[in-house]
Order: sequence, then structure tokens, then C-alpha cells
Amino acid sequence: MILSILFYSLCQDLYAQSQISNPTLQLYFHTANATKNSINELSPATNSSHKLRVVSSFFPIDEFVKKIGGDMIQSSILIPTGIEPHDFEPTINQIQTVDSADVLVYNGLGIDNWITKINTAHKIDASEGLNASYTDRRNMTLDPHVWLDPLLAKKEVENIRDGLMTIDPNNRDRYFNNAKNFLNVLDNLDKTIKTNLESCKKRDFITFHNSFSYFAKQYGLNQHSISNAGPEAEVTPTRLVEIINIGKSLDLKVIYSEELMDSRYASVVAQEIAHGKVLILSPIEGLTKYEQEVGIGYIDKMNENIKNLTVGLECNQ
Repeated sequence: MILSILFYSLCQDLYAQSQISNPTLQLYFHTANATKNSINELSPATNSSHKLRVVSSFFPIDEFVKKIGGDMIQSSILIPTGIEPHDFEPTINQIQTVDSADVLVYNGLGIDNWITKINTAHKIDASEGLNASYTDRRNMTLDPHVWLDPLLAKKEVENIRDGLMTIDPNNRDRYFNNAKNFLNVLDNLDKTIKTNLESCKKRDFITFHNSFSYFAKQYGLNQHSISNAGPEAEVTPTRLVEIINIGKSLDLKVIYSEELMDSRYASVVAQEIAHGKVLILSPIEGLTKYEQEVGIGYIDKMNENIKNLTVGLECNQ
């Protein structure tokens, strides 16, 4: 009884804080069919006297761009280290800086919908043509994290490649070859994931927010999320109780949190489950300052995810 009261009190505290920081729950997603600069509409850059100045909206788009662009481009990232992209809003100075670039590359599917405020000469929507299958009744994209599925990430790489090849045709062959090399890396990542998950006893896992929909579908898993909307959306005590019951019924021992978000919700759930513990399952929306300093990349983050996921799914190593 005392434990239940303490638990409910903590839930109320977390809920109240989420209400303060999010007085009005706003969907940050928009339909994939919104107005965009199609890759087919791009044209060669008029100024070829300097390296192509490319700004990426956030990591991992930035990493994909660097893998393809190599030393042919001058690359920078818009969203600062340690900031996750869902609730990011660019400042006037940041908008002006990006406006002066040759190309802006973004994920699309609503996670960076502030893109409409920027008037860069060329924009590349990395998710163009992808089937955003996780939508609500209004066709609003509920999970934009296509980069967590290596096979969908390949499509993003191909879109970025095609965009850069069109804008900078002088380096067309080099963009193509760089992309080919990275596509092979993504193929190997897909094989690694399949190998590591084929011996797992469980197929269900609990994340903080619903960022692994495409990954779970690709590899035959079932995702349950503490927050059914974005990471900044409210999590009610009722939802926490639902997730705790799901964890208990499925005999899950691991609850997954994220490196850029408060882990207390995951901790609350883990404390109510026998032998429960919290591990990181990163949506790879950004890097911590330390990760950036030591050169952690997309493949490193995906391998960390695989390692932690095999613990929760009880896979044979």
C-alpha cells in the first residue's frame, strides 16, 4: 500500500512537470505529402568556385551527408550538440546562416518541420519517396525515425546522393562511389542485426517513445512505448500503469530510456517490475558532447543499440 502511494505520488510529480514544460500538447508531425523541394526539381549550383556548403538538420542526417560528400563539401550541422530535434526551433541567426548555404539536407516526415522557415537555394528531403507507414487517422506521421532501419537508411543515403550529384555534377562520380561504399556498410549492419536477433527468447521491448516502429517491423519485433507520441509529450500515471502491466505480463526485465531525455519515467517502470533495470536504446537523434568529442558515429550507435537490445530480448551471445 505504501509503495503504491509513493509510486502514484512520483507519477503525479512527473506528470505535473511535463505539464509545466508542455502546457499544450502539440503534434510536431506533418504529413509526408506536404510541400517540399523534390529531388527531381533540383538544379546545378550556380557558383562552383568553392566547396559545396551543406548544412544538415541533425545527426544522423549529418553523418550520411559526410559519408557521401567527403572532402568535396563543407559540412555543418544546424541542431547543437546534446539537443534532440523534436522540439528544436532555429534562431534568427541560425536561419540566416543556413540561408547562405548552398544546400540544406533534412530528414522530413515532420521531425524537422521548421524547414519551411529556411530559404536555402537547394533543399534535399532525405525521406522523399519512403513509405511512412506509421500514421494516425489524419495521415499524420507518428514515427519519423526511418534511419533506425538500415534498409530505409539506405534509401535516405540514395536520396542525398542523388541530390548532391544533381547540384554538383562536377563531382558526380565521387558522390556515387562514396555512397556505394556506405550502402555496403548499411547492408553489413542489416546482416549483423539479423544474426544477433535470431536467437532471442523474446520479441517484445519497451522504449521511452515510439521511435523504433520501422526497426521493429523490419526485424519481427514488437515495440511498446511509455510515450505514444513524441518525447516531449505528456506521460500520464495511467499510461505508466499500463506499461508496467505490459512489462509484467511479458516478463520483461529491461526498460529502455534515451540518452538525451530524462530517464525517470523508465526508472519508475523498471522499479515496479521484478529484477527490472534501465538501459539505453538510442533513437540516434543526436550525440552527447562526449560522444561528439570521441568521434562516435551512426554505426557505433546502432551497434550499441544492438548490444543493449539483445540483453532485453534475452538473446544467446
